[in-house]
Amino acid sequence: MAVHPTAIVEDGAVLGAGVEVGPYCIVGRDTKLGDGVRLVSHVVIAGATEIGARTVIHPHAAMGGESQILHNDSTGTRLVVGEDCVIRESVTFNLGSRKSHGVTRIGSRGFFMAYSHIGHDCVVGDDVVFANGAQLAGHVTIGDGVIMGGLAAVQQFSRIGRGAMLGGLSGANLDIIPFGIAQGSPHAKHCGLNIVGLKRRGIPRPSIHAMRAAYRAIFLNGEGKTEERAARAREQWGEVAEVREILDFIEAPAKRAIMPARRHAPDLDED
Repeated sequence: MAVHPTAIVEDGAVLGAGVEVGPYCIVGRDTKLGDGVRLVSHVVIAGATEIGARTVIHPHAAMGGESQILHNDSTGTRLVVGEDCVIRESVTFNLGSRKSHGVTRIGSRGFFMAYSHIGHDCVVGDDVVFANGAQLAGHVTIGDGVIMGGLAAVQQFSRIGRGAMLGGLSGANLDIIPFGIAQGSPHAKHCGLNIVGLKRRGIPRPSIHAMRAAYRAIFLNGEGKTEERAARAREQWGEVAEVREILDFIEAPAKRAIMPARRHAPDLDED
């Protein structure tokens, strides 16, 4: 363990083996840093915050600040960050709130670029990438492997499914399906499937073809509500695991509706 002489580590903080606390960092008394965590410099960690092993936090990041709610009471709230994350300059993660489940939870191996923000009570999966200035309001749920473009923003209580992408400068106020791509300002819309991501995951070509067909049936063709079209898609392509994941996401209870699609989605025709 190495703590720079200009850093402040309050009594009660728990620092694992090999932790490095750089110049002018402040580590609060309720903080727990896992083995090998490195705070580069000028990092502030407050509240009941747990940082997973080997995570690296760059200058001027602020972890565990109180949730940004009027008349907030942060008593008993927490922030939990997973292992092997990279948190770049001026990133902010807030504690949970007593008005919700009390914890903001962020998975492992995330890459959070400068000025990105995760609000109170969010649940963020593993292996995500937030480009510069990507922003989550409170109570947002983000699946594993999601990519958010620069200056993208997500409204409170929204969901983004596993493996999806939200384009830069986009605003998401509705739910994005697993493996979907959405883009647009001020209100994003689905514009296809993350075909490149599916291929990188090794999803078999027949499964990708089934997903494309199901996407068309749900978003581009047919009559009725999205949920009704999803039920019909389950009858035809429900044996494909990735299609089932999309359909389960659509049919799950949620506070936001499923984001509609643009009528023209050229990426669906890519080989």
